[in-house]
Amino acid sequence: MTATAATTRADRLVELLDAEGLDALLVSDLTNVRWLTGFTGSNGFALVGAGRRFFVSDFRYVEQAAEQVHGFEFRRGPRDLLAALPELLGDDRVRLGFEDQHMPVRRHGSLRELLGDRVELEPAGGLVERLRRVKDAEEQRRIAAAAELADAALAATLERGLAGRTERQVAWDLEVQMRERGAEALSFPPIVAAGGHGALPHAEPRDVEIPADTLVVIDWGAQLDGYCSDCTRTLATGEGLDDEARRVYDVVLQAQQESLAAVAAGRVERDVDAVAREIIDAAGHGERFGHGLGHGVGLEVHEAPRLARDAGQELLAGDVVTVEPGIYLPGRFGVRIEDLVVVEDRGARVLTSLPKSLTVVG
Repeated sequence: MTATAATTRADRLVELLDAEGLDALLVSDLTNVRWLTGFTGSNGFALVGAGRRFFVSDFRYVEQAAEQVHGFEFRRGPRDLLAALPELLGDDRVRLGFEDQHMPVRRHGSLRELLGDRVELEPAGGLVERLRRVKDAEEQRRIAAAAELADAALAATLERGLAGRTERQVAWDLEVQMRERGAEALSFPPIVAAGGHGALPHAEPRDVEIPADTLVVIDWGAQLDGYCSDCTRTLATGEGLDDEARRVYDVVLQAQQESLAAVAAGRVERDVDAVAREIIDAAGHGERFGHGLGHGVGLEVHEAPRLARDAGQELLAGDVVTVEPGIYLPGRFGVRIEDLVVVEDRGARVLTSLPKSLTVVG
């Protein structure tokens, strides 16, 4: 990360701290640390406030921090990094925010004991995540590159067919294809689920051969330059699908296309979710669509915003979200179709390139 980008993000965070009445924020969650400073190591924290820009890590990361972290003063910390805080905070009384959703209770207790009464610890979780939500142009480029890599990996995997291979073999092949194309990690372990197993939204691949003439749900994503992708396609292994499987696929496809068309900055999250839900309800499968329509994707594969029935915020230009309705018939089959999109003022820019019409793979 450049010094300009890190400084801008820190400045935006200070504006939030001022609005919350905080003097500084201890950023300890490593994903938030990476977004704020560029540091990709496994041990470090940032302290940000008006006139404060400190990054602390241990001896293992001195050179890495010099290469990655700009716009922050580096301090090599002791074995317990938080022991560096009293010196960094100085002698004044300070209202210090901490990421309460990430800090264990025991760690909080030791921090309070370390800092004493002059430092007022305030729960302040979610501030960095609020800033992370809207992706800048560089972040969007990285997510798009991860999606392109993942799409190519699935296309290569499908060249070897599905029927006769086990779910686990296909999942492993897909992982290898992503790695060979440069993925630094997977967004999550790939889901490959055939027939009745596809009715489990988070099915784990089995050592069971995929039969002909069934539906196969494949959900996968790549991580590239720190950013994730996420996509799902439901494929057929032959032309011999029964009529209900084809009807359900068509319903999910319609729900996906119409809810995708409803995505735009200013739309309320639950209203976009409702577009897909109303179509699936009308087809008589409302109870078989139990999850939300989508979620944000970035440095983590699940982050803000959420497209769900209980989500009432407006979408913002620069949000990156999935649109993934599904219908799951226990013991029979499942269908899910998912695209990854960038929210724009007048609609959504789709990052997924694979076709969505029912595709037969032998």
